[in-house]
Order: sequence, then C-alpha cells, then structure tokens
Amino acid sequence: MSAELISTLVLVVVFVIATTRSINMGALAFAAAFGVGTLVADMKADDIFKGFPGSLFVVLVGVTFLFAIARANGTTDWLVHMAIRLVGGRIALMPWVMFAITGVLTAIGAVSPAAVAIIAPIAMGFAASYKISPLLMGVMVVHGAQAGGFSPISIYGTIVNGIVAKEGLPGNEVVLFLASLVVNLLIAAVVFVVCGGMKLARRPLPTPSLVSTGGDSGAGDGSGAGGGADGSSGSGVAVNGTGGGEVLEAEERITLTTPRIATLAGLVALVVAALVFDLDVGLAAITVAVLLSVVWPEQSRQAINQITWPTVLLICGILTYVGVLQAMGTITWAGNSVAGVGAPLVAALLICYIGALVSAFASSVGIMGALIPLAVPFLLRGDVSAAGLIAALAVSATVVDVSPFSTNGALVLAGAQDVDRDTFFKQLMVYGGIMVAAAPPLVWLALVVPGIW
Repeated sequence: MSAELISTLVLVVVFVIATTRSINMGALAFAAAFGVGTLVADMKADDIFKGFPGSLFVVLVGVTFLFAIARANGTTDWLVHMAIRLVGGRIALMPWVMFAITGVLTAIGAVSPAAVAIIAPIAMGFAASYKISPLLMGVMVVHGAQAGGFSPISIYGTIVNGIVAKEGLPGNEVVLFLASLVVNLLIAAVVFVVCGGMKLARRPLPTPSLVSTGGDSGAGDGSGAGGGADGSSGSGVAVNGTGGGEVLEAEERITLTTPRIATLAGLVALVVAALVFDLDVGLAAITVAVLLSVVWPEQSRQAINQITWPTVLLICGILTYVGVLQAMGTITWAGNSVAGVGAPLVAALLICYIGALVSAFASSVGIMGALIPLAVPFLLRGDVSAAGLIAALAVSATVVDVSPFSTNGALVLAGAQDVDRDTFFKQLMVYGGIMVAAAPPLVWLALVVPGIW
C-alpha cells in the first residue's frame, strides 16, 4: 500500500473516531500527523511542525480575544442596536446586510479571511441577540465574502488570473468574477429560505432590554453580572423585571461609554490595518486587545477565558495533518491521478471535486494554485473551455469555506455565541460536506459542459 493511500485512510479513521467517540478531532489529528509523518513519511518533528497554521492560530486567538472584550464592555450591544436602526428594525434584512458588507470588502481587495474575521463576530453576536439561526448568519457572511472574492481587483481574482496568465491559458476575468458572484448569491438565497430567513420578516422586533449579546462571556446565565468596570452593563444583559430598571438597562446598552469608544476605535484601526496596510489580522487584533486590556484589565480577565481553545485545537490539529499530506505529496498524487484520466469532462469534474474536498481543510488559493497547473495539459488540448473549468474550480474550492476546518468556517465557529459548540461544529461540518458533494457537479454542468459544444 502506498504512503499516499495510507495517509488518506488515516484521515478517514480520524474522522470516524472523532465523530463516534466525541474526542477532539484536532488532538487526534496531531497524533495522526506524528504517527504518519514519522513512521510512514520518515519526517522529522520540525518537518511536521511546518504544517502548523501559526498565522491562523494567531487570527483565531486574537480575533476572539478582541471581540470577547467588546462583548464584556457592551460594545457589541451598541453595534447591534446601530445595526437594527440601519435596517429600520427589519431583522430579516440583517443577514443580507452582512452578506453585502463582506462581499464589498473582498471585492475591493480584502483577503476573504480578513473580511470574515472583522464581520463574523458582529454578525454572530447579532444572531445571538435576535435568535437568528447561527448557521444562517455564518453562512451568509462567508458566502458574501466569496461572492466578491474574485473581482478583477480582489486578492483571489488577482492570484488566479495571474496563475492563468503564467500558464498561458485563455482565461476570462469577467466569467470568473460573475461565476463566483452568482453561485454564492444563489446559495445564500437558498440557505436564507431553508434556515428560516423568511420567518424573520414576520417576527416582531424584540425590546432591546429583553435580549442579550452576552453569550458565554460575562454572565451568560442571566444574572446580568457581566458588567464592565466602568459601571456599564456588560454583555450579560438579562430581564430584570419591568418598569424603570428595565428601561435604564436598555439605555445603558446603547450609551457610548469610554471603554466602548476605545473599543470602536480599536475595531476601526483593525479594519484599516488589515484592508489598507495589509497587516496580519491576528497580530493586529491581539495588539488592539492588549492595549484595551492595559487600560481596563477587569474586562480582559473576563475575555481571556472566552477564547475558544477547543476550536483552536481542532482547527490547528487538522491543518497540521493536512500539511503532512502536502509534504508527503498526497495532494499532488491525487491531482496527477485525476489529470491522467482519459475523458476530459470526467477529469474536469474530478479536479473540481478534489479542489472542493481539499480546500475544505486547507488554503483555497493554495489548492487552486496546485490544481490549475496540473490541469494545463488537457486544457491546452481544447477539449473543454479553459475559462469555464478555471471558474468552476475557483467556485468549487471556495464555496466550501464554511467548513469549520477552513479559516472562514473556523472564524464563524469561534465567533458564535449562545450555542452548543459541538452541535454548531457538526452543523458547519454537515453544511460543508453538502457543499463538497453538490457544488462541483453543479458548477461543472453550468460552466464546463456547455464549453464542449
């Protein structure tokens, strides 16, 4: 049995054990990376650690830490209130607002994970406050980011178009952008309906004092003890009865206090650092969180406990194992096997499937950068449309990014509030699996098959 096949089977075993024995999949993946890397691939520890996603680790810790502080001092309460005012109290519009904002950010040049890192915690806090399906809100944010992700001036679009030009393939920037935009918009519309978005239009707007964005930061048990050090109500807002006390608490939640002004300034600085100066989102977020912690240490002590360490372990473990697979050549082996298929249409479909499956666990752009060159030989034969297949591969490799193992899905999972994380993780995993299974044949039918006639 080849080393590539062994490494693939071990990954399957990790999934089976994790789902049947309720063991953190990340811990299992670290053990698998050690076992397969050492015994099968003859790798040293340093080689195994090269697959550890250090930048993603910092992003997950930094962003969740910063937004935990924002929840503790009531900044997210204020943002939710402003969002409701923005849409005139129409809660059903909020998922689409989040979709549009992330789409615009990526279309004008933001890296998809950077846009999701900024918007997802706010969106998930809003979902917790107004009892919107966290899956619906998370999916809308990620698909919004991917909808704008392949514009000619976007990061993804620039990279893919550059690969196409380098390989001498006849690409089409407009087809690439519109394919991603339309597919993600259609998927978002379906999810909106299936996950109860239409019902939100008929739901009366809750009284602000009757809801909480606290989640598990502060006093998520309804005690209302999650207040900030400045005396403002924290994120653990609860119903305290009726009358003046309730009105006072609602007013406190929408008042701009000094910690909230500082936090908002920090969030703006994060956006500017990530989108304008192209600085690392995780390092920038940790820096802002530390500055806030120095001034208001009481809130920091609450927030540090809200970093989702089990999620961090899970994601980093899986991606470390994927790094071992890449170092062993398993990914290239799979791609070469597909490229050798005689029937061009079948090969095109299999390449889209590999792009979707691997991208659910690894870098979308990295996968496209590996698979597009592998597809060059039969693309140059002209049996299928090069522009169509490239667009199909790009869409297949990115619509799966809601998977909790991808950067975007991990950020959504980490930002979720008032949810059972194991249950939400499984929901994201199932949704990601549906995307892996359904997206490649659909985009193949729409973009590749017509090109043969």
